[in-house]
This record gives sequence, structure tokens and C-alpha cells, in this order.
Amino acid sequence: MKKFEIIVVGGGPAAITLAKMLGSKKKMAVIRPENYSMIYCAMPYVIEGLIEIEKTLKKDELVTGSGAELIRSTVTKIDFTHKKVTLLDSSELSFDKLIIATGAVPFIPPVPGSTLKGVSGFKSENDLKNILELIASGLKKAIVVGAGAIGIELAQALSDKGLTVDLIDMGQSILPNLVDKEMTEELVSEIIRKGINLHLQAKVIALAGKEWVEQVELDNGRKIHFDTKDECSEAGDATHDGIVIFAAGMKPEVDLVKESGMDLGRDGIVINNKMETSLPDIYAVGDCTQFTSGITCAVSPGKLATNAVPMAKVLGFNMLGQNRTYPGFFNGAATKVGKFFVGGTGLTESAAVKLGYEVSVGYSEVTTQFPIMPDAKKIYFKLIADKRTRKLLGAQIVSGKPATGEVDLITFAIQKNSTVEDMTALSYSAQPYQSFFPAANGIVLAAEEILKKIY
Repeated sequence: MKKFEIIVVGGGPAAITLAKMLGSKKKMAVIRPENYSMIYCAMPYVIEGLIEIEKTLKKDELVTGSGAELIRSTVTKIDFTHKKVTLLDSSELSFDKLIIATGAVPFIPPVPGSTLKGVSGFKSENDLKNILELIASGLKKAIVVGAGAIGIELAQALSDKGLTVDLIDMGQSILPNLVDKEMTEELVSEIIRKGINLHLQAKVIALAGKEWVEQVELDNGRKIHFDTKDECSEAGDATHDGIVIFAAGMKPEVDLVKESGMDLGRDGIVINNKMETSLPDIYAVGDCTQFTSGITCAVSPGKLATNAVPMAKVLGFNMLGQNRTYPGFFNGAATKVGKFFVGGTGLTESAAVKLGYEVSVGYSEVTTQFPIMPDAKKIYFKLIADKRTRKLLGAQIVSGKPATGEVDLITFAIQKNSTVEDMTALSYSAQPYQSFFPAANGIVLAAEEILKKIY
């Protein structure tokens, strides 16, 4: 039986990060069931035709280049007592330390008809290839369930390929975990301008069809057919020319550890701030784990690659002899809706209020360049602060230019427990092609508005 100092189960961003850090220093294996590790967030742009699928496939050298061994197989069993894993071909490997990085899979609600053909999630290479094949064969219509970042990006891509697209979400607004409702007005207009049929405050309660999905039933009484018939037509008369894609959330992939006695929570494997599980020498990182918000210290969703990589780095540094801890999720994220770049970090106002904070918010509107410049576009800021402590809780941006720089700056400020006063003292740069006038900055203006309300 071959033995390794470290075995990583999973091949995503966390596993690759660990291989880069530890592969040259430890006898290490990464066990990956997929043919390739993918850049998942680029999948909508493959559908849109902006990039080729091959460009989303990460090179194996990201793992093997540092000396780690890459094993293409599926782990079928883990013996935590005797420290060994069993692979699909029944072979076994032993380990000193095991890292579980199995990620998460799309959540498809168990409504009637959810197992029909033509119903899928949107996460894997197979999901992407199946959709591309259906489009190439003349697919006419798609229903995307979930108006978060991936759902919106996917709906836009399908619409740009000429499909009729319905986008459904049970929330009152789009991007509910990223921005508050009042920040979405122009974004909704962009979605509608693209010809996408938007259904908010609507929940899928049933799917119908014989073998393939033919109809989607919503809790508001509406039925969406995959044909040109009106809503009074019989479901059985519909043609097989549509698909339903669920992009309404992820669930942790923890099947391998369900019977292990390991502490599990609703969001995944319970870990501490050093990525340690409740079992000795067993660690977990990324989307398969449950951890806490860096703001509230309460259990919080955080299934982002930008969380998985820092978690893996904490573990990697500690395995090299350091003593690092992970502060928790701040969930800085971004997306693009039509011509708008959207970003958010920390808590939304609605989330903060639900958590019991008394909040104060500030808004500002500036431009992406000096207003006198010919390509100046609007940029909107919203800051959310705790009224009592004046600590920054979150921020939102809707802009005519990429917003990740501002998102990252404000995330760092939240990480450092910055107050609104700190943000009013922000030292910033200015240049006609790259910023608003030197006399003002959007973040500072929003922070100043909060202070005016507090004092």
C-alpha cells in the first residue's frame, strides 16, 4: 500500500493551492475525480462564445509542477481509524494527514419532476458540455432558477445565444446576497432590456413532462411551457425544446464523511480557525466546510473560491510550521449585469437588520472619470455601518467600470475593524481617466453621509 504524508481529496482551487505550497516539501497526493479542474466562474462566458472551453481547463502542472502526485480517481471510502482511503478500482492509499476539499454541488430542490431529463445544475464540465450540445442542436428556451451572480450571468449568456430565457427567483430582488433592492433598479432594467423574462417572488413548485422536462409550475399559479402554445395548453403537448438549470445555491459535498462521526453542520464539515475537523489529523477546506462570518462570528455561508484559497493557505502555512488562523468570511464578490459592474462585501443592509444591528447607511454618486472626460460613467456607492460602534459592516457598488478594486479596499477596511470616521479619512488618488475629481471620492462621500446622520 502506497503511503503519503498528506492526501488531499478534491481537485479545486483549495487543492491546487495546497499542492503549490506543500508538494515540494511533503510526500503528497491530490485525488481528483474530474478529468480537469475548471475555472467555474468562466463557464457562462463559454456559453456566450467569448472564450473556448479549453481555456477554462486548468493545467495538471498546477498540481504536479510542485512535486505533488495527481491521482485521477474517485475516493469511495475513508478509513479514519487506520488512516487509509479506498479508490474506485478498490486500491488503497494510506496517509498521515488527510485534507478534505470535496467542494459543493448545485442544490436542486426535490420538487416533483426534478429528476426529469433536461433538469440540471451548473457547476461541472459535464453540465457545461451538455448545455453546449443542446444549444448546438437547436435548443430554443431555457429557464434559469436563481437570480444570484451565476444565475444572472448564465441567463445573459443564454439570451445572447438567441434563446428565450426566463429567470426565476423567490426573493424580492435580484442579487439578494450581494446588494440591497434599491441598488438593483438599473440592473433589472438591463436584464429586461436583454429580453430576459424576470420572475421575482416566484418559487418553482413542480416540473412536468414524460421523459424530458416540458413545463415549470410556479407558486404564483403561472406555468411556463417549452413551446409556443399559450398557458392553457396541456403539458403533454409541449415539445422537448427547453431546459431548466438550477443556480439557486450550493450544498456541501460531504457524502464521504457522513458516517465518520465527524462534526457536521448544515453548511458542511465543522472546522476551527485552523481548518481542523473534530477528528485527529483530518482537515477540511473550501466549499465543503462550515465556518463563521468574520463580522458577526456566527455561522455564515461562504462558498466562494476567494474564501477557499485563503483557507487553504492558512492550512498550508500551518503544515509548514507557522501558526496562522482564518478570520472568517467577508464574502467580497462581484458580477456583471449588462453594461454594469456590480460588487458587494460584508453584510447587506437587510441582512444586518435581520441580525439585530441598528444600522446607518450612506450613499454617493460620482463618475468613473472626471465628469468632463468623454467616457465618464456613473458609479454608485452604498456603505452600511453599525450605528452604535460606527464600524463598517458592508458596502455595495454599481459602476460603469470594474468594481473589484473598490470591493477589495472596503473588504480590507472591514477586516481591520475600520469605522466610518476611518473611511472619511481615506487617502486616495485622482487622475482624469481613472477617477472622479480630486476634491471628492465616492467611498469618502458615502462615509461622510453616514456621519451626518449619526451626529
